[in-house]
This record gives sequence, C-alpha cells and structure tokens, in this order.
Amino acid sequence: MIERTPVLNALTHVTMALGLVLLILPIWIVFVASTHDYVTVNRVPLPLWPGSDLIANYSKVWATGNFGQTMLNSLVVAIGVTAGKIILASLSAFSIVFFRYRLRMVFFWLIFITLMLPLEVRIVPTYAVASNALSPFQQMFDWLGIAVALPEWNLLNSYTGLILPLVATATGTFLYRQFFLTIPDELAEAARMDGAGPIRFFIDVLLPLSRNNMAALATIMFVYAWNQYLWPLLITTRADMQTAATQLQKIVPGPLFGQPPVWNEAMAATLLVMAPPLLVVIFMQRWFVRGLIAADK
Repeated sequence: MIERTPVLNALTHVTMALGLVLLILPIWIVFVASTHDYVTVNRVPLPLWPGSDLIANYSKVWATGNFGQTMLNSLVVAIGVTAGKIILASLSAFSIVFFRYRLRMVFFWLIFITLMLPLEVRIVPTYAVASNALSPFQQMFDWLGIAVALPEWNLLNSYTGLILPLVATATGTFLYRQFFLTIPDELAEAARMDGAGPIRFFIDVLLPLSRNNMAALATIMFVYAWNQYLWPLLITTRADMQTAATQLQKIVPGPLFGQPPVWNEAMAATLLVMAPPLLVVIFMQRWFVRGLIAADK
C-alpha cells in the first residue's frame, strides 16, 4: 500500500493538473479558432481567447456541410453497430461459456484471431461481398452443383451496408466471455432447477448482471463506429448517405482542390463532429469505469 503524505499528494495533484492542461489545450485552441474570422485565425500567433464569429461560423458550416443529414446518418450507423456488436458478442460468449461442445474453444480462438484482421486489411473482399451480399452463397451452390439462381442484394449506399460489416467484434466477445466465466455454476444450476431454459437464463439472469459490461462495450463501440472513415467513404457515393466523418474532407479542401483551407470553418466542423461521441463518453463514464473494474455480481 502506498503511503499518503502531503508531498506525494501535492505531486499527484500537480501531475494530474499538468495532464489535464495538455489534454484540454488542443481542444481549446480548436474552439478558439472556430470563433474567429478567416483573417484572424491565420495570424501568428493565434489569439487564445474566443472571438465574435462563433454563431456565424457554425451556422455556415452546418448549412454548407449538410451536417443535419450526415450526423443523422452517423448516429444511425453508430447505434446500429453498437447494438449489433453487443448482441452478437453476448450471444457468442454465452455459447462458448455455457454450452459444452467440442469445438467451442476452437471457435473462440478463431474469433480472437480476427483481432489481427482489422477492416482495413479485409477491405477489398468486404467491399466485394457488400456489392452483392448473396454472391458467396451463389458461389457455394455453384461449387456443389446446385442449380439455384439467387437474386442480387446490393448493400452499397445503404444503412445495412454501413452497419453489417462492422458488427462482428472479437473484443466484445472476449470481454463478455471473461465476465461470464466469473458467473458461479450454482447460478446456472439453480436456474435450470427452476425450469428456466437457456434463452430465459440468458435474458433474465445474465443480461441484468452484465449491464456494466454492456455499458462499457457500448461506449467503446459507439465512439468506434462514429469515427469510422474508410468504410463509409468507400461504399457511399450518394450525398444523402455520407457520414459526418467523411463530410469533413469537404470542409477542409486543401491544395488538392486548388484552394486554401478555411481553418475557422474547419475547426467548427471538427467540433461539431466531435460533440456526439464526447457527450456519450461524458454521460457513460460512470458505467464505463464500472464495466471495466467492477467485480461484484
């Protein structure tokens, strides 16, 4: 146990204050830049206090960047991916822990190995499947010599295509598995003696006990899904299906588009895109911490 002394307490508080300043300073600079006009924001040094163009900058960015639609798209995708990951991870971990079959650990390690295969690595085959989700089944039928012609199911430019390839999660499965392993066998046995089947045991017993884990996983996965850039950029070509993260490239055109970046508007757009996941983390921080460290059942 570490002894608490006035010197150590003071050093700890100074260290935490320094870390807070280092964390907040870049965000403060971005906010200040978003409140000035184009001329002021390009001065050296940049003013460290907010200006008077906050409402004008944010109103212009919201309108020109179509952030009403794109942030709605991001919200739908983030909620869909989060819900899908929680459902799939909890069910797969439930199967691995509470059902006794020979290949359950093989399946677990196959899922765990996918941590080494992020979306960026499998982006080409994933896009090929998304362009026609039934093509793997068609190829399987052709290989088996079964004369079946499946219709084409195109997932491009759709919420299904944005959500479905992202719902599998080895991290969530591992987190739920580690929690389910701490559930006493007597609890499952008592539920079985009361006549509860596997689904009822899962819904009425395991899910209420794992609400802290669910909150922690939901926080992580919401931020992950909201910040997705490569996959939405690849499969969405219609303006009404763009997400907020991909919309930022139009606010910061850069030299490739033949015009200098308008940094005050770019900073305003950045804060707009940052706000929803930041609010989720702030609101969920208590449950997030409990889900990572709580050991009570």
